[in-house]
This record gives sequence, C-alpha cells and structure tokens, in this order.
Amino acid sequence: MHLRLLLLLTVAAGALLVIPAAASAYFVHTVAPGESLSSIAAADGLSVDQLAAANGLSPDAELIAGSTVQIPPQQQPGVSAPIVSSTAGTTSMGDGDSDADDVGSTAAAAPASSAAGGSYVVQPGDTLTAIAARAGMTVDQLAALNGLDPNAYLISGTALSLGSGSGTEYVSTNTAPSSAASAQPVGAAAEGTPTDPPYPTPQTVSAPEVGSIAAANGVPASLADAIAWQESGFNNDLVSTADARGVMQILPGTWQWIQNDLNSGPPLAPASASDNVRGGVIMLHSLLDATGGDPAEAAAAYYQGLSSLQQNGMYPDTQQYVQDVLSLESQFGGGGG
Repeated sequence: MHLRLLLLLTVAAGALLVIPAAASAYFVHTVAPGESLSSIAAADGLSVDQLAAANGLSPDAELIAGSTVQIPPQQQPGVSAPIVSSTAGTTSMGDGDSDADDVGSTAAAAPASSAAGGSYVVQPGDTLTAIAARAGMTVDQLAALNGLDPNAYLISGTALSLGSGSGTEYVSTNTAPSSAASAQPVGAAAEGTPTDPPYPTPQTVSAPEVGSIAAANGVPASLADAIAWQESGFNNDLVSTADARGVMQILPGTWQWIQNDLNSGPPLAPASASDNVRGGVIMLHSLLDATGGDPAEAAAAYYQGLSSLQQNGMYPDTQQYVQDVLSLESQFGGGGG
C-alpha cells in the first residue's frame, strides 16, 4: 500500500474522522527512488497532466529521488480548472514593449483555489499560513477567528471557520504611495546584464506557497497567485526572450531595483524560487501603493512599467495581460474579474 495512503488511513481511523474523498488542499510529497510522475499521480487519483501542471513540469519530466512535488487538490465534480489563454507567461516586466514568450504549453491549466469562505477541514500537510493565504486572510485573522495560537501546529481533521468571504481588502502602508514605484526601471535599465541576478533554477512553487509569501508582504494572495501563474506557471526555470527570469519573470535591472530600493527585509537570494516570488511580491506591493490598491492598474504596471503606463496608458498587449490576470485572480479566490 502506498505509504502516504497508509498514513492518511491511520490518521483518519485514530481521529474517527471522515476525510472528504476529494482532497481540498495541496500537500508535499517527497519523491522516493523509482517513483515517477505517473506513479505518484496514480496513487493520488490524478492524471499525469494535472500533477505536472501543478508543479510547472513537463508530463515527460523525470523526477529526482529526494525532491518534492506538490500534490494538488482533486477538483469537485462539475468544477473546471482555470483556462489560461495563449498569452500566459508573456511579460516585459517594465521594459515598455511587447516582446514576450508564450509558455502556454507549460501552464496549461491553473490549480483551483481550495479555501474560499465558509469552513475548511484541515488536511495532512496543511499549515495555518497556507490556509490563511488561500482564504485571503492574514494568519492572525484566521487564528483569532478560530481561537488558535498562530504558531501552533494544526491537527488534521480540524474544522476551521474562514469567515463570510474569501477576499482581502488591500491596505496601503506607504505614506507617499507613488514615490518608490515611480522609480521602477524600464527599457535598458530594467534589462541589466545577462550575468546579473536573478538566476533561473529547476524549482517550482505552489499556489499556497505564493499566497503565503504574498500575505506576509501585504499583497492579496489571489493576485500574486494569478500573476505568478500568468508569468511562469509557477516555474522558476523559465527565462523569457526579454531575459525575464523565474517564477515572477523579473528582469536583472528590475531585480536590483527591488533589492536596493524596495526590500526592507532579508536580502533576496538570487537563486531561490521563493525569493523570486518575494521579490515580485515586494514590487507588486509598491505598485499597489502607487495605484491606490487597484489590482488591474497594478498588474498593468507590473507588465508594462508604471512610468510607461502613466505616460501612454495600457498598450493592447497589456490590456490582454490584465484581462488574463483578473480572470485568474477570481479563480484563485479573489474578487477580480
């Protein structure tokens, strides 16, 4: 019997709980010697394409023992995954032009959001941070709502209240909203040089991971998830024709600007998928400040560059990008659309 299935059955029997047949949260699986996408997908009731898409991998990819894969939630009957248009992955990250590469084959279908208001039953591998991010809440809000210690471990099978809705209202923390974002580099300044960071790595992230980083940096999880999926399909190994890199498709010059002018936390690690997400989220927070918290305007500025957006309005490809991001945001549990 599959070890993970045996563990789930043991937990369920010991707690006298019935775990829903359709899992509703991501969890992490460590690849054992001899395992493949096909064998793991079969053990978890998924297709190879579903598992590959959830991890930003090719269905033909070979797995390395000791690496981890994210097991996505199985969809409820009648619920379809978001469909990404052929512009998925296109970005200029502030270079002010329409040069872009199409990674639609990599990001074929976005994972569905799994926590959206009402209540939620904790699944093996869940954390309070990840659940809060998917629900569009802070960890403190979710903990207070359920009378929990924010630092305590969660018990599988626990029913959590998620409140009456899934959205989070963005609140600016910048007393001079446009000052930082107005310095966003565009054109040659954004491009930097090929040897500068960030560096692509063969890593992928999950929607809960992106959402958790976003929530920790004051950005709506669903918006960050939408942009990360649109840009790269959660794949940190992606490099665009414009030399944008990683999960959030950050150009080298833009990376330096984020690192030097926006980041007030620990230095960004140039070869880290999670720090590529953090860098993109930090910039997105600045752009939300500059646009009064408008997700459409912030997404447009993320793609086209704030100064270009203010001077020229949205280019046609920017309009398509924003439309795609807002559609994805609603499907990741946000209010955009």
